[in-house]
Amino acid sequence: MHTPKNPVMKTRLSLRRATLLGVLGAAGIALAACDSDLLTEKPKDVLVGENLYTSASGFRNGLNGLYAEARRERSGFLDAGNNLRGMMYFIGVDNGWGNYRSPAIDVYNLFGTLNNSQEDDFLDVWKWLYETINAANTIVDRAENPEVKWTEAEKNETLAEARFFRAWAYRHLSYLWGGVPLALHESSGANIKTDWERATRQQVWDQVEQDLLFAEQYLPDQPTTQGGLTKAVAQHYLAELYLAEDQPVKAEVYARKVTDSGRYRLITARYGVNASAPGVAFMDQFADGNVNRNQRNTEGLWVLQYQNNVTGGGSNIMRRYWVARYYAIAGMKSVPEFGGRGIGRLAPTRWALELYAPTDDRGSMYAIRKFYQYNNAAAVPKGKKLGDTVFTKAVKEDTKGLPDWPSTRKWDYADPLDPDGGYNYEDQPYVRLAETYLLLAEAQFKQGNTGGAAATINLLRDRAHAPRVTAAQVTLDLVLDERSRELLAEEQRRYTLLRTHTWLDRTKKYNPIAGPNVTARDTVFPIPQAVIDANLTKPMPQNPGY
Repeated sequence: MHTPKNPVMKTRLSLRRATLLGVLGAAGIALAACDSDLLTEKPKDVLVGENLYTSASGFRNGLNGLYAEARRERSGFLDAGNNLRGMMYFIGVDNGWGNYRSPAIDVYNLFGTLNNSQEDDFLDVWKWLYETINAANTIVDRAENPEVKWTEAEKNETLAEARFFRAWAYRHLSYLWGGVPLALHESSGANIKTDWERATRQQVWDQVEQDLLFAEQYLPDQPTTQGGLTKAVAQHYLAELYLAEDQPVKAEVYARKVTDSGRYRLITARYGVNASAPGVAFMDQFADGNVNRNQRNTEGLWVLQYQNNVTGGGSNIMRRYWVARYYAIAGMKSVPEFGGRGIGRLAPTRWALELYAPTDDRGSMYAIRKFYQYNNAAAVPKGKKLGDTVFTKAVKEDTKGLPDWPSTRKWDYADPLDPDGGYNYEDQPYVRLAETYLLLAEAQFKQGNTGGAAATINLLRDRAHAPRVTAAQVTLDLVLDERSRELLAEEQRRYTLLRTHTWLDRTKKYNPIAGPNVTARDTVFPIPQAVIDANLTKPMPQNPGY
């Protein structure tokens, strides 16, 4: 369990309903026709917008709520349970598959008729993102109240954070559904709309650009609190956006604002809590106690803050999803040294595991689980003994569930007092400098500067002790392969492949579970039917093919 490092950042509004005004009031797409009671505000305390947003400290509390919303990406639906909210971009791609049969996972393994507008998980994610947008809009609108007691600098920094989170949520929505309704003002029970129109994806991206540029201008250079946003995070996402819009010159400019700032550097030497234990420098930045800047992590641009037994601290289920069910192997039980109890629902594809050169630290036993030792005396198989090695193996993906499939060790976290606990409470990297370098390499490649792209990629490969690449070897596929090596189980892989127009081909080529089932239709998900039904006075078009 953590000791509190920054209780302010880990606090969120005690009652989300009081500021978000209902589950889907977030965008005015409120399911009003389905349940009018959702529009009736029933605060159980006095923390409402009218008395919260009157001072800089009140707005700070509202912003803390936005950070909490972002952290929910790595928690389960309804903030509990087994369905990881971010699952939809981790699997059904070239380097990730669902190593387990469940209704939610089957959508991204099998696609077809399972990928439909009635899927509960789609509605949950839609609601969560529009809740976040409405919380941001509420801050943006109420910041214009001339009665608020604060300085111009405090106001602009508050607006910068709120507008960043609005851009962040619309980025998610645009990659998942394409064009979506564009809400830019606070929604409440008094102004619910039932005639929303879907903006185009480009219109959404135009708004994302405006918000990120404002955020870049007014966010601080250094985080003012642990896990806080900085200019670099906005610059990173601007570089990605300009790549999506095929503007590689602008993408390089914004990537270099981060890489050349002198404020961040790659982790190239062992440090921190595990420095004296066997391991590799690459993995030190994921260890609990090493993740934040005040813990000597120079690579993290944005670190998500989690904590147990702290109001608003929250939890995530990354370990639960990515650590294998190794305890299902006869002779094994879950223990902290093997990552605690995972449920192994997500796994790297065999292709992804085979990408690494033998010397590459990112594919070493310190980064990928290659073996266990029998540790359950009551169930050791005949002819074996405690301590004997049990090797993992990636032979052929099979959705019946393979407990001995290799797994990433980035999310190995377990409370020594509760190794079977369902939740993670360690802080986690969310955006790293390494990814910004990969955006830079992509921008250089798209401008024909393959020499520059090779030099940028080699910064990561040198750190990982992987063979260097030459300018002649640089292709888009090589950049995407390198992203998989570096960012496995971290990046929103579906978004990367959609941005580069490679999702369909690469999923078909490298994912033997989802590949036979995906079609061009699946490049966007269906608008949840409940949202379409709630738009009572203007038909909302569904995405093609659904």
